[in-house]
Amino acid sequence: MTLAIAHTDPVALIARCDTTGVRIAHGDLDYEDGAVLPVGPWQSLTTSEAASLRPTGLTADSTLVELAKLPDGPAPAGLASLADPLGDPDAFHVGRTTSPAKALTTTPNYQDGRRIGLHIDNWDKLNYRSKHTGRRRLCFNLGPGTRYLLLGSLDIRAICRCLHTDPNDRYPHTDDLRAYAALGLPLRVFRLRLDPGEGYIAPTELLPHDGSTEGQPEPSTAAFWLGHWPRGVLASPI
Repeated sequence: MTLAIAHTDPVALIARCDTTGVRIAHGDLDYEDGAVLPVGPWQSLTTSEAASLRPTGLTADSTLVELAKLPDGPAPAGLASLADPLGDPDAFHVGRTTSPAKALTTTPNYQDGRRIGLHIDNWDKLNYRSKHTGRRRLCFNLGPGTRYLLLGSLDIRAICRCLHTDPNDRYPHTDDLRAYAALGLPLRVFRLRLDPGEGYIAPTELLPHDGSTEGQPEPSTAAFWLGHWPRGVLASPI
């Protein structure tokens, strides 16, 4: 398992994290054919699974998932400047998006509106050799509803190694994730709850991911930034 989630309290992680397998969308008007989706039902994280998600001494900051709370103190003059004091002067405010309530996954293909399921970001246009060095995404849930972060258990470099004899010059893509899942190869999804005012810093260029509002009665708005942040720049709820 290549997913690593920073935490010091396994009980707190277990309280907000579930896991399940995946399925492939076919003939679903709401989803692209081939989209990788959680299959359900969600199962509570076990103690051993929580231990397996703990980062090791070899886990680079750029590959680490962290949960975060909005900084204390006065609100910044504008939302875009919220990430200014976090250690990357070149951090980029991507914007914000509002997700409807009760959505299994949240990211649409903006050309036709169908959702794309678990996917890999490609803001940094990195090849296989450098994909793990990309910027991490900072996200805050601005409410009013709770939302989830969905994460695949394997990163896209591990997936490419399974699919391709020589992946070194490839540019890993969501299509690689879909091909891997279509073969029925092992893949789990982990779901992390984000209440309003909470968020994450995660390597979305590297890990299969999406948002979700499954089972939530209210929509939620999320704000996003990209940057190279060291671990621990924000307080964690776990």
